[in-house]
Amino acid sequence: MSRFLNFLIILFFLYSCSSKDNEKVSVISDGELEIQMIEAYKEGMRELEKGDVIYASKKFNEAELLYPQSAWASKSILMAAYGFYSQNYYDRSILELERFISKYPKHKNIDYAYFLLAMNYYETIVDEKKDLEPLLLSKEKFEYIIQNFPETDFAQDSKYKLGLIQDVLASKEMHIGKYYLKRKKWVAAINRFKTVISDYETTVYVEEALHRLVETYYKIGLTDEAEKYASVLGYNYQSSKWYEATYIIFNKEYETSLNTKKDKKSVLKKFKNIFK
Repeated sequence: MSRFLNFLIILFFLYSCSSKDNEKVSVISDGELEIQMIEAYKEGMRELEKGDVIYASKKFNEAELLYPQSAWASKSILMAAYGFYSQNYYDRSILELERFISKYPKHKNIDYAYFLLAMNYYETIVDEKKDLEPLLLSKEKFEYIIQNFPETDFAQDSKYKLGLIQDVLASKEMHIGKYYLKRKKWVAAINRFKTVISDYETTVYVEEALHRLVETYYKIGLTDEAEKYASVLGYNYQSSKWYEATYIIFNKEYETSLNTKKDKKSVLKKFKNIFK
């Protein structure tokens, strides 16, 4: 019995020593991984500063894979995303950011991730005649930032960007409306101009939209409707060039007098030039 007890004690002792040795090996292994990860991250930063975003992003991804449970892993994803964004690789930046948002939804820098995501879409906006998808996606992301991170600087920047996006969207509506107007598709044109007034009332295109409504209604003989919108334009934008254009629609003699004045100025200018 005593021999068996001694055997158990020796076995327990050997197991304890083995566990401690394994633990030491594990600690050393984790420490080495962290050192390698930090070095990979630093190398990524150096390459990013040089402008080699492809190699930099490769090192950031390497740092993340070496030690995924470290705080450096999330930083690595964000830096890879920023690197791609800085060199106009928007699709790759978006992929990195979507992965970050999915993996770290409660991260302290999640607001920055959403803002950079919105900026990636924003940068791909060309003009009002091109694809609307990036414009609408950026609008959605900026609105999300304002709603969920209202006290941040990113929210302030998002509000400014939304204003610019509203201008582009209004411009798109005006472009389509004038297209229909040229082709005498009156109802389609009217609907587009009304959309500008109702949905983009803070943009610079409201004045022209009101004028185009006056112009369109007048052409199809709905004078009362034309006068209604002319009144709105006159009340709010009387000093506008579009109000003057609207005034001409109802007062052809005014247009004639304007042309006469311009002709007189032209003649006077030529006359003065003779005696220079």
